[in-house]
Order: sequence, then C-alpha cells, then structure tokens
Amino acid sequence: MKNMKIKANLMTPEDIDRALTRMAHQILEKNHGSDNLCLVGILTRGVPLAFRLAKKIKQIEGKRVPVGIVDITLYRDDLAKNHSDPVLNETKIDFDISGKTVILVDDVIYTCRTARAAMDALTDIGRAGKIYLAILVDRGHGELPIRPTFVGKNVPTAATEAIRVSLTETDNDEGVSLIKLT
Repeated sequence: MKNMKIKANLMTPEDIDRALTRMAHQILEKNHGSDNLCLVGILTRGVPLAFRLAKKIKQIEGKRVPVGIVDITLYRDDLAKNHSDPVLNETKIDFDISGKTVILVDDVIYTCRTARAAMDALTDIGRAGKIYLAILVDRGHGELPIRPTFVGKNVPTAATEAIRVSLTETDNDEGVSLIKLT
C-alpha cells in the first residue's frame, strides 16, 4: 500500500467481538439454526473471523459448524496483471458443501471482486444450496452486483482511504482503522 496515515480508529477489540456476536445471531436467524450450515473463510483475515463466528455459533446454538478455508489466488481477475509469480496457499474444505448453506467470511469488502473469486472457487468444489457473504467491514464502492448479507460495520470511504483490519491471529494486534492514503 502507498504511504498511510491513520485517520480514525473505527473498531476496538470489544467492538469486533460484539459485531461478530451480532453476526452469529443473524446467521442463525436467517438459517433457522445451525443445521446444514458451514463457514468458509477467505484467506487471509477471513479465516480467523470464520473460526470466531463458528465459536460464537457453538456458544449460542450448542452445535459445532464446519469451517473451511478458501484461497482465491488463481480465481482473481487481475492475476496476470498484478501477480507474475503468485503465492498459492491451500484451500482446505474437508466437508461436502453440496446443498449446504455456505457463509463466505472476509474482513473487508470493497470492489466485490474477492467475493466473486471466492464464489468461483466454491463452485469448483461443489454446488452449495445457498451462499451468503459475511463481512466485518463494508466500505462501499462495489463494482459487481454482489452484496454482503451479514455486515459488522458499514464505513463509507473515499477512494483516497482504505480500511485496515488487524486481528490477533494474523497481526498480533486487534482493531479496525480508517487509513488516509498519501
């Protein structure tokens, strides 16, 4: 990323936890419980968020929901332009998604291209009954007709701004910041 300056701190660790608790309740309400439900985290920060949501769903519902990991690297529409030698990570979905309600989980949605790539990756794995998108921060600016179903926080941003999500599991820090790009 270009030079960055924190413009505002948007979410504390407690705010993130509350947002995930609310999202877990919304997921269960929309799905009428946890039956036939699975979560798939989009690498990188979508993965710990998916595991946190699964933990909250277990606390609420008393049932464990399976969690998978999807790497969208080869499904990106800008692969040739931006990644001459892409780093591939492992997609790990150790359960059948066919007919299931799949909740794709990520930290930030911006242009919606990551979500599209993740849906393409899922289609190669199996035919889900339903696919919903759970996003911690929706910053607007979608370029595709894709909208998240579950959102932790909506933060309208300018093109000269970015959202930085830090999670303990990936960054040894926790919070959401609005960044001014210079």
